[in-house]
Parts: sequence; C-alpha cells; structure tokens
Amino acid sequence: MQGSLTKKDILPLNEFLKIRSQKQQEIMDIKKNRRVNVGPDVTFYFENFQTIWWQIHEMLRIEQGGEGQIEDELYAYGSLIPQIFPDGSRELTSTMMIEIPDLVRRRQALSELGGIENFVYLRFGDTEIKAIPEEDLERTTEDGKTSSVHFFHFVMSANQVETFCGIGKDIILEIRHPYYAYKTLLEEKTHQALSNNLQACY
Repeated sequence: MQGSLTKKDILPLNEFLKIRSQKQQEIMDIKKNRRVNVGPDVTFYFENFQTIWWQIHEMLRIEQGGEGQIEDELYAYGSLIPQIFPDGSRELTSTMMIEIPDLVRRRQALSELGGIENFVYLRFGDTEIKAIPEEDLERTTEDGKTSSVHFFHFVMSANQVETFCGIGKDIILEIRHPYYAYKTLLEEKTHQALSNNLQACY
C-alpha cells in the first residue's frame, strides 16, 4: 500500500495557513504534469498523496468546519490515494471534470452524457484498462444527467504496470461515450509522473 491519510496527517488550520503559499506552488508544480485533456470539455487530474493532502486541507480552509469536518473529508477523498494491493496489482486514480464555462451548453452536455463514467479507458501496448468509477454515490441521475465531477481507479496487474512503465509512448486515455468520443496521447512528462506513482519502473 502506497499510503493513506489519517487525522495525524492533517494540520491545524492556523499551521496550514502559515505554509499555504509555499505548498500551493509545490502542488501546482506537481499537478502540471498530471493534467490530461480529453476532447474539448473533459479534463483528468491524476492524483497522488500530495494532491489529496492539499485537497483536504483546502476544503477545511474554505468551509472551516473544524475538527468535525476532518473525518468527512478523509472519507470523501482518502480513497483517491493510489494503492498497491496484496496481490501485487497497483492503481492510478483520477478526478475527471467536465469543464464547460457556458451555463446553457454545460446543462445540455451534462444531460446528454449520462453514464459517461462507464466509458473511460487507458490503453497502452496490447493492454486496455477500463476505469472503475468511485462508488461513493451515483454520478448519473435517473433522468440521465451526469455529474460534472467523477472519480476513477485504473487498476493494473504487476505485469501491466511493468508494461506501462516501460512502454514510453503511445499511451492513450480515451472516452467512448456515444455523445463524447475522444482520445488523447499522454505526454512523456505525464507518463513519467504516473510511472513514479506506480513505483514499478523495473
């Protein structure tokens, strides 16, 4: 297991505020190699321990719910820290956001993209990994409208991890929804960041 966040990792708000500016730049540097645009409206942000640590502290700063809020934020975001499992499989995790500034077009798109969480894939070599959506809550409503934010796990066997880390090119992130079919080649800097995440570049 790569690690998990506990209450011991959470700084008191006044302590966090003292280092926030410095940490913000560090997180920006981390995130710039972990962002992947797929098509015109969808962006994936691949997570790690640091990005989730930052997200939880920012939620605590914004909402100021105090001690009682910490457990809620750990529950909401803690599962997005990538894990190494007992059988040797490992995972990448990602937040996917449908980002459309125009309100009218955003409402229309979200109403058409129901079930998009079931159409996300990572492809490399002869391998295809189907993304596993977070099951914390249903992201598509009964009337077919999807959420603008989704969370995914890409679980790989040890052999698939070795292939991913060694392949170096032609790694594709893809959405195959009937109303949104796009794919993107990962840049080398993103591949390297995610390979480091997997801790398995043999």
